[in-house]
Amino acid sequence: MTPAKGIHMKNWEFGRIRGSEIVIDEKMSDMMGMVEGGFVYSTLFEYSDDGPKKYELILSMYPQENYRTLTNITMYLSDVPGASAQAARFLGDRGINILNSISLDGISDTIIIWKVLADLSFAGEVEILKEAFADLKENDDPSVSMIGHIEVRSADIGRVFRTEANIGKEEIRRAAPVTLTDGMYDFSIEYGDILKDMDGKNVLIVADIGSWIISVTFFKDRTSLRKAVLEIPDCPGSIAQVLSWIADKGINLISVFSKVKICYQTMSLELVEDFAGSSVPPERFPEEIGKAFEGMNGVFALTQFEELR
Repeated sequence: MTPAKGIHMKNWEFGRIRGSEIVIDEKMSDMMGMVEGGFVYSTLFEYSDDGPKKYELILSMYPQENYRTLTNITMYLSDVPGASAQAARFLGDRGINILNSISLDGISDTIIIWKVLADLSFAGEVEILKEAFADLKENDDPSVSMIGHIEVRSADIGRVFRTEANIGKEEIRRAAPVTLTDGMYDFSIEYGDILKDMDGKNVLIVADIGSWIISVTFFKDRTSLRKAVLEIPDCPGSIAQVLSWIADKGINLISVFSKVKICYQTMSLELVEDFAGSSVPPERFPEEIGKAFEGMNGVFALTQFEELR
């Protein structure tokens, strides 16, 4: 197994619908285990009248009836030949089916971190697996000599379907699987009677890394989405100053992404904003926020502002 080095990415992106097809970025689909020609299972939710969202489509490579036993296993291995094989053998000998997995370099190339989505036979097997590993390590069993530590927890994918987790939205339909073709999911096959006239509209696509699912959000027609990129000081309170001013103007933030450019000096702040209920029209935003920068602590600048396309 070759470790994947330096994996750092935003786990969301915006796109436009092509007819009735949603393009899933290749990096995102690979990360979520969605492969070309594979079945994609889905569930459609509808939001209440409040807010900018209209529908949310949950996509997964696994049917909902399997969610109860899907489990995240993280294994910390010695960075030596045979370690990954030993880890796979430890799981395989206990009848644990490895579904998706990714390995990452650990600290100073001395360990490998192997993240696995596995299908356990029953929910209570999590504790049994932990106990089995602890007993082997305590007795210095050679079958786990290259495995330093394991963490096991429920993937909890089913939370997206629980009532208490879905305040403000309602499940509309669970559909039959649709084949991922040319990197696109065609929602008309199962939802054509609900998701009508969507060609050219914006969607927010989010990869839930911890749960191996992709969420696709459809916005209401009244939304007015803009992308803003700012350079701000890399110090405590900088982001709060900007976001507080935006909130005061009634601008609804759809997404926030920040990244340091020069440590302790400058960072980039990328925002997607909905101006539907704003007291500041989009065309006046650059001028108004420029005036607001004058009263903030540090050097702030708006480097990009455009309609989301």
